[in-house]
Amino acid sequence: MMLAQARAGVAARVCSHVRATVRHNSFVKGVLALQNEGAYKVLAKAQELERGDGPWSKSKKGVIHMEIGQPDLPTPEHIKEAGIKAIQDGKTTYTNPSGILELRESLVRHIKRTRGVDVSPDEIYVGPGCKPGIFFVAQALLQAGDELLYPDPGFPMYHALSNVNYATAVPIPLDAECRSFQWDAFDKAMASGRAKALILNSPSNPTGGVMPPQDVERVVKSCKKHGVWLISDEIYSSLVYDPEVNPFTSPLSIPGVDKDKLVVIDGFSKTYCMTGWRLGWGWMPKELAERVHLLTVHSAGCTASFTQWAGLAAIEGPQDCVREMTEEYRKRRDYVLNELNSMPGVWCPPVQGAFYAFPDVSAFGMKSTVIADMLLEEGGVAVLPGTDFGKMGEGHIRFSYVLSMEELQEGMARVRKIFADLDDQRIIAGSWSTSMSDEVPPNIVATA
Repeated sequence: MMLAQARAGVAARVCSHVRATVRHNSFVKGVLALQNEGAYKVLAKAQELERGDGPWSKSKKGVIHMEIGQPDLPTPEHIKEAGIKAIQDGKTTYTNPSGILELRESLVRHIKRTRGVDVSPDEIYVGPGCKPGIFFVAQALLQAGDELLYPDPGFPMYHALSNVNYATAVPIPLDAECRSFQWDAFDKAMASGRAKALILNSPSNPTGGVMPPQDVERVVKSCKKHGVWLISDEIYSSLVYDPEVNPFTSPLSIPGVDKDKLVVIDGFSKTYCMTGWRLGWGWMPKELAERVHLLTVHSAGCTASFTQWAGLAAIEGPQDCVREMTEEYRKRRDYVLNELNSMPGVWCPPVQGAFYAFPDVSAFGMKSTVIADMLLEEGGVAVLPGTDFGKMGEGHIRFSYVLSMEELQEGMARVRKIFADLDDQRIIAGSWSTSMSDEVPPNIVATA
């Protein structure tokens, strides 16, 4: 009887494996290669801890959420009121897949104000967030045999774009301060003869670095020389702390840029705290905009009309809310950077934009995933390992500081305890810190 049961169990496992294999064989390789974004994965894990009965449950201390770029500030009132009014006025129907004309005309004026360039409404695309815009542009441009170049560390979606379009991913390392590319690697990748498109992201997620104007110009010239499309992800363009010293520079503003092979992507989520409204926009050559229009027709259909009217109110209305928000983030940035840089074994490069800190914690000799897990499980602080943003993110942790000052103070106090324990162990172990370890060092006991 026991033998029969054992055989039945083995047979069931084999059948389950075969069924899973058959299901996987039904999917294309590009989709099978996709992975979840680390932010959503860690958020789910943190929420599970909060639902439990441990020290980080919501009924006790709770988790400090520094893993996701979700502004804690509300959508400004005049924007919410515009969205509500649009619904009340019956603006809840289908719209032009490229966006309502009123918003596209407003974006033309916005681009003139912020980039100093004259463009046309038929070069503007409005979509349900920035991601669809980048996604559809990549679909229109990439195919097997092409190379997609992007920053490493960089936003995880960039790598995913190469997978789903069967292009070859070519991550380009950033410099030590995570502001610009490592130019030797950049020049080599651009000259391969297979490079089809390059993604630029400044200010950067995850590093908070802002590429200097002269470096943006160098990228623009290289793209023109090699005939490479330049896709500029400018979602954090309004969140720059010291524009006189470290200004945001759009490739669109660079004289001589090849506008026939340039795409600018921006949106409302970060600038106006509208993450859940799902509204983004892009500027691109008219011929490409027409292709993106068709991809929208056959996928999303269109963007919610009342959301677009709210977006119109955002860019046409008072901008005091943006300045106040940036100033608030500056205070939080200064606090978090001062705290991190005062912790033994930690070095955090300057943050010029966005709302992320990306400290170097390699001195602890442990892999980023191990440190991130410790911070969550032992310290009750949810963060992302640098490797969620690429191979070159190893030895780094990303902190999102869009929290109240009270939460940031509690979070940094918890982080300090964990890092102090790691530093003590590093000093005791001596040779332990000479290589990255997958293991938590012995005798580490974090206090809850």
